[in-house]
Amino acid sequence: MAEWKDGIAKLIIPTPFAVGDVNVYAVKGEKLTLVDAGPKTDEAWEALKEQLKELHLIPGDFEQVVLSHHHPDHAGLLDFFPQNMEIYGHRVNQRWLSRTEAFLKAHDEFYYKLFTEFGVPEKYLSFIGLMRKTLRFSCNRSLTGELQEGDKPAGLDEWTVIETPGHAQSHIGLLREKDGVFIGGDHLLAHISPNPILEPPLPGKTERPKPQLQYNESLKKVQDLPISLFYSGHGEDITNVNELIEERLGRQHDRAMKVKKWLESESLTVFEACCRLFPKVYEKELSLTISETVAQLDYLHSIGEIYINKEEKAFLYSASKEVV
Repeated sequence: MAEWKDGIAKLIIPTPFAVGDVNVYAVKGEKLTLVDAGPKTDEAWEALKEQLKELHLIPGDFEQVVLSHHHPDHAGLLDFFPQNMEIYGHRVNQRWLSRTEAFLKAHDEFYYKLFTEFGVPEKYLSFIGLMRKTLRFSCNRSLTGELQEGDKPAGLDEWTVIETPGHAQSHIGLLREKDGVFIGGDHLLAHISPNPILEPPLPGKTERPKPQLQYNESLKKVQDLPISLFYSGHGEDITNVNELIEERLGRQHDRAMKVKKWLESESLTVFEACCRLFPKVYEKELSLTISETVAQLDYLHSIGEIYINKEEKAFLYSASKEVV
């Protein structure tokens, strides 16, 4: 049952995605605020209304929505809210919330080029179209205003915006310093490690972001914050934040070193490494497994453990310059 705890109520909303339910948060302030919304499905809307009823609220009582990031399971339900609802989030949300034809064209071109560099066989290129299909659960809205590091959202004077890119380029969290409560979206989850998802270059940039490196930096940044309670986007609340972050960083390093071992005996493309890392699921979840694989390779390259041969159409990764 939904209930208030220190001015915050967690609402658990069903999604059509493998990750399961998403958590959204009602927050009392000078403006009644909803942090995240859920996916664009009738089931999600009904679940939101039912739980709000337990708080003696209706969706129209919210004066604003703050987005932790743009993913459909967090933003899609915005389409069910009144058109004049104020929506705030990091500026990178915008291109995903109101997807223009130019952006979608650039999105597909980016992935075709990337999949070629990654050595993905032609028969799998149809996945690029499938990646777009999840966007049907997203919304078509515009940000009322942008939030960035250090901002205090209007009507939420006790809360400070913390930028935490990695899982998404648009990712932010909200910290209430007086009691160490952090509403952190998908930046840290109790039961699984969030996927560092590949995205096209940021506006004005030509290089793709390296989400695993960003994610690791963001984790270390969160470790330095006085967090006593982490409300996350999926699953249980987290109280052992720093301990969990150490575990996540350690596991990621171990996985990367496993990949390095392979590269000591032969060079591999991203796709070949992906097939080894995820032999049972890469065909079903190619975009997520490719993101996770290149994450390990980006990490290994950043710490000087591997080399990249970019002379061929498909890049080859190896643990020494001699290995081919």
